Amino acid sequence: MIFASDQDRSLGMDYYIADSPGCGGIIKSCAEDFQVSEVSEELRYEGGRYLVLDVEKTNWDMHHLIREMARKLRISQKRFGWAGTKDKRAVTSQRISIMNLDESELSKINLPDLKIKVLGRTNRVVGLGDLLGNSFHITIRELCCPDPASRLAAITSEIEKHRGVPNYFGVQRFGDKRPITHKVGEALVRGKTEEAAFIYLALPFPGELPRTREVREKLWVNRDIPAALKEYPDYLHYELAMLNYLVEHPGDYAHSFDVLSVNLKRLFVHAYQSYLFNIMLSRRLAAAMPLYRAVVGDVVCFAKEGLPDMNRMQKVTSENLVAVDRLAERGRAFLTLPLIGFETAIAEGAQGEIERAILREEGISPENFKIEENPDLGSRGTRRAALCRVTPQIKVEENRAELQFVLPKGSYATVVLREYMKGVDVIESQSEDLAEE
Repeated sequence: MIFASDQDRSLGMDYYIADSPGCGGIIKSCAEDFQVSEVSEELRYEGGRYLVLDVEKTNWDMHHLIREMARKLRISQKRFGWAGTKDKRAVTSQRISIMNLDESELSKINLPDLKIKVLGRTNRVVGLGDLLGNSFHITIRELCCPDPASRLAAITSEIEKHRGVPNYFGVQRFGDKRPITHKVGEALVRGKTEEAAFIYLALPFPGELPRTREVREKLWVNRDIPAALKEYPDYLHYELAMLNYLVEHPGDYAHSFDVLSVNLKRLFVHAYQSYLFNIMLSRRLAAAMPLYRAVVGDVVCFAKEGLPDMNRMQKVTSENLVAVDRLAERGRAFLTLPLIGFETAIAEGAQGEIERAILREEGISPENFKIEENPDLGSRGTRRAALCRVTPQIKVEENRAELQFVLPKGSYATVVLREYMKGVDVIESQSEDLAEE
């Protein structure tokens, strides 16, 4: 194994599964270079209170889009449902539902780079359980290696040998331009709600616009919330909502997060869980422990329609190890690692030693994830497959490569791309995206 880039290692992604050198390059030089469409379970459109839409959006963050659609329709964001967030700088297609909305109301939504198609009505909200995976068509430009076709083929061969790639959480989980969500989550888990609020509101990051960095740096130093409320630019919607709350409720840092949408405010602790997961996965790789089969003490899940089903778990013992590995070879069982929460049971054996060591180093326990000051921010924990099974189809033309592949829900295309690009961070075009700001 070879070490990953500095950015990846700062997020717990220490290694690549493929030892072959990468091709370099740039992704997302334009939105059309990163196309994503959902693979979903079929819904029965037999009428009901939920209007279901297919939305194709370009350069839209999902939370931002829902906020703008709700504003145009003059309804609460709580009436919207969707299965998952997607990359912002991309062309993405996905289903959403809106409760108690007549189709005629859609004429009020005149937003740029958005296409809406009505699919029908149903009696249940669109949610994560409807999503099976995502289909990707991605272009890497400016390849910087000789004979890129051979190099990419060699990496694909290694990925096939290992049955896939480590199922790391990609950089988007932590914030593309400002990867700090796990730091906010860590502070919340430690009970440091004031620190968590200031990290989110004020910790500056080099990838932001100069004006954004300036106001963040000022608040980070002087802690003057009323002054910040007057100075923060209008495009920092979520920060302004929190600042407004803190002006009206001085010192109530724990509940300042409640002004954010449910999906957004839960991202913080989930991101810290993701960071710990990445570290555990890296430690397992460093210990030369397999990802596509189990060892005694592991916890596996079984497959449902070929995908990991976290509702069907089993501990691996010396008595069932051979049978479990036989199922794993056939794609019917998957090694899992924990997303630590207050109901998490630590594994046994060598994997359990890894998990306990990381918790000791972090100075936390599963109980910390209750978040006593605001339990709504806490998490019970769950598990996640350690390996992402994928075999990209690749076409190379001159210094450009097109990759097509399907991933199960919750897995990241950038985690696949990093195996091919290597050592340059999976970077995007350097143009400023003023639409977000």
